[in-house]
Amino acid sequence: MPKENIADHRWPMVIMANSLPVRRAKTKGQATWEMSPGGLVSALKPFVEKAGGAWIGWTGTAGRAPDPFMHESIANIPVPINAAELKGFYQGVCNRTLWPLYHDAIRPAEYHRHWWIHYVEVNRRFAEAAAKAVAPGGLVWVHDYHLHLVPRMLRELRGDIRIGFFLHIPFPPEELFQRLPWRRQILEGTLGADVVGFQTKAGAQNFMRLAQHHSGTRGRGSRLQVGDRSVHVGVFPISIDYERYESTARHPAVINHSDQLRKNLGLGRRIVLGVDRLDYTKGIDVRVKAFGELLSKGMQTIHDTVLVQVAVPSRERIEEYQELRSSVEELVGQINGRFGEVGIAPVHYLRRNLPFEELVAMYRAADVMLVTPFCDGMNLVAKEYIATRFDNTGVLILSEFAGAAPELRNSVLVNPHDVDGLAEAIHRGLTMSSKNAKRSMRAMRRVIRRNTVHDWARSFMKALRKD
Repeated sequence: MPKENIADHRWPMVIMANSLPVRRAKTKGQATWEMSPGGLVSALKPFVEKAGGAWIGWTGTAGRAPDPFMHESIANIPVPINAAELKGFYQGVCNRTLWPLYHDAIRPAEYHRHWWIHYVEVNRRFAEAAAKAVAPGGLVWVHDYHLHLVPRMLRELRGDIRIGFFLHIPFPPEELFQRLPWRRQILEGTLGADVVGFQTKAGAQNFMRLAQHHSGTRGRGSRLQVGDRSVHVGVFPISIDYERYESTARHPAVINHSDQLRKNLGLGRRIVLGVDRLDYTKGIDVRVKAFGELLSKGMQTIHDTVLVQVAVPSRERIEEYQELRSSVEELVGQINGRFGEVGIAPVHYLRRNLPFEELVAMYRAADVMLVTPFCDGMNLVAKEYIATRFDNTGVLILSEFAGAAPELRNSVLVNPHDVDGLAEAIHRGLTMSSKNAKRSMRAMRRVIRRNTVHDWARSFMKALRKD
């Protein structure tokens, strides 16, 4: 399609998320766009391409947005966010109000009226962009807590379309959500959708109760009556591209790399692995303490086992994340200083994002996978690890408070706040019999094979089209 026509075209399907599905890259010194590697993009890309659709989002950079452009058959429609809005909308309401509040208030949420003004402004800009881009009778699927207000704003602009909303993080219980000064606006904004989706049954139930209490709706079953409209509130647990992870894990080069990792870490040592964004919700600090307790109590030695923690940098300009990084790195240094020997480190800490093939090789090398967030919408790392275990080996230790826990009941479930209990769980995972480990892994692989990220997207789109 000619560049000048993209902005004026009307699309039968529009995806809306905080970020575009592309990111900036350099090819032969020239700035270009490339598809982002995330699971959401891979899940929705086939639907958008087939429908001839558009994706509305932010480029990640403050200031003027580029003109709409095509990339791999998807129309990208950038929404501008200026420097003041970056602080108020993104760093403020999104990251210092909603994010901690929705994650069990692990850190105190902050409530500032000047932040909220920017949140409203940015949501209105997204809604106006969608109203202009979607075709008559089209579908718009809005994603995540950044855009809670968009569904209602968009419905007021375009009453002829179908609107879906999906929350990727937990939705909090009443006693937490009610602290939010803008609780009614968030609920009523979200209820502008025809289908509202959550990761877990608990999230959907929390929303149903709060909507009835604060927005004057009536509910029955999975339905809320909003004026003359019926809103479907459903549970749609997100998953991964199972085939991609399993096929990559079977590739000879990845298997060789995995073997080399084991050799580098010390043949005969059992590998315990953590892979997380460096975020205070992930429980990395408690996990490292638990590994130190394992060594301190003599349950394992540094000759028996090693912890590898991959921490992907996240929101590094925010003070709480800077403090977390310092805390984790100090803990790693203390354990290595106390228990390490020349040439043998108890903990290997990598603060960077790993290329996909290297990540899969790391999963393959790990005997025990630690996924111990304090609170998580789903946690796809747990499912990624399982998908790579094509020989049914390995043990998954999983937080009770991860959204994946109800699906992955054959994992070793733990309370991530319990240092001693977590140390015992790691020891249990390291000493589990091959027979029991394979039985558990086989059962979990069946679960995620039946519900991939593509199944998730299809189920939500089916509900949105027919509801």
